[in-house]
Amino acid sequence: MKKISSLKISISGVRGIIGDSLTPQLAGALAQAFGTYVGGGPVIVGRDARPSGRMILQAVISGLLSSGCQPVDVGICPIPSFLFLAKDSRSSGGIAVTASHNPKEWNGLKFISRDGLYLTPHQVEEFLDIYHQGDFTYAGPDRLKILRSEPQPVEPHLKKLLGYFNADLIRRKKFKVALDCGNGAGAILAPRLLQELGCEAVVINAVPDGSFAHQSEPLPENIREICRTVVKSRADIGFVQDADADRLAVVNDKGQPLGEELTLALAAQYILGKKKGSVVCNLSTTRAIDDIAAARKAPVFRTKIGEINVVEKVLSAEPAAVIAGEGNGGVILPEIHPCRDSFAGIGLILEYMAASGRTISALQKRVPRYVMIKDKIEGSAEQGYRLVSLLKKRYEGQGRTSLLDGLKIDFPDHWIHVRPSNTEPIIRIISEARTESVAKAAIRRLKIEIAELKNKI
Repeated sequence: MKKISSLKISISGVRGIIGDSLTPQLAGALAQAFGTYVGGGPVIVGRDARPSGRMILQAVISGLLSSGCQPVDVGICPIPSFLFLAKDSRSSGGIAVTASHNPKEWNGLKFISRDGLYLTPHQVEEFLDIYHQGDFTYAGPDRLKILRSEPQPVEPHLKKLLGYFNADLIRRKKFKVALDCGNGAGAILAPRLLQELGCEAVVINAVPDGSFAHQSEPLPENIREICRTVVKSRADIGFVQDADADRLAVVNDKGQPLGEELTLALAAQYILGKKKGSVVCNLSTTRAIDDIAAARKAPVFRTKIGEINVVEKVLSAEPAAVIAGEGNGGVILPEIHPCRDSFAGIGLILEYMAASGRTISALQKRVPRYVMIKDKIEGSAEQGYRLVSLLKKRYEGQGRTSLLDGLKIDFPDHWIHVRPSNTEPIIRIISEARTESVAKAAIRRLKIEIAELKNKI
């Protein structure tokens, strides 16, 4: 098969493999284009903990300086805190050096607006036009700014979190919490948050040096160490963060991983029991969200995959969204900040346990049970869209079809979703059903059909 470039440019930013598709030269040029786009002023810059981050960050700083911006270096910083700071500090925007959950050979750039949000598809198009045309602003010697640093970048975010949650209620419970930061940026804030909430924290992999103790994506097969830690320490709950701390996975008090999908489901179940409003999530998020919302007569709005797509709907939803996110462990609590935030997820679930008086395994049983199977095949975005077109014809008249993002078909007892990834050169294949056998059968059928259709591409 023809080799597919690892460089991915999308609404999720730019990602690539260090020394292959992502180089300091590329990072510097993109930063200069971004500096031109925002028109100067202070720009927050920071990174996750992966080893290549320092090199790429220096290139970003150079690109911003050359365009007349003033970079404000926050160092290693969790992306939710970074986004909060970008808005709180009234900057012109921000560039975060991170590849989120991708393996450590990857890195990337996320571009942030002055509102502390990822760029919208329209803004990305405008920014990339400047990059492709090479029409950059060049600052002369008299316009070059001085690099500044922000020594306490997480403080505004932490203050907001502690002001939102019922910290006194959580403190009275004195929960024992096992925490796996994955040696990522979450280690900068998560242990401190637990301390402020009166928890006894049993922390592993909390050195933010990017030496991933396991694959950063917090899937059940990648988090066995924290499962053992929960059992050994007799913890009430376990939490796992990905490399930049926007995603959260949960382990129950029996040492069993709940699966990423239940993070948002638990958060929604708690919030909708307290407040009236809507839920916003993407097409690939579990059907349990619909069941939870229906029981409380709350509308659910589904969007294309990609955090900014969810956020844009959050900002316009009527009735207002009280909880949002993605089924990959990304919880968005709009009252804190409209972004995926593992720290907000931690606070919500601890407060849910404290307010209900129930264990996390008991709360887990109250969530409607579904089994989701996620698979993937190698393929470019172009190949993915061709497959979607062919599959649409094959499934015509079957189920409720959505072409909002790839192809999703809802059947009475299951659903399937096929789409090109925004962040990797792969085509994602997902199915969910009440039983594992039905979900697996749907995936097997899809993969056979895709293999047949690939011959027609």
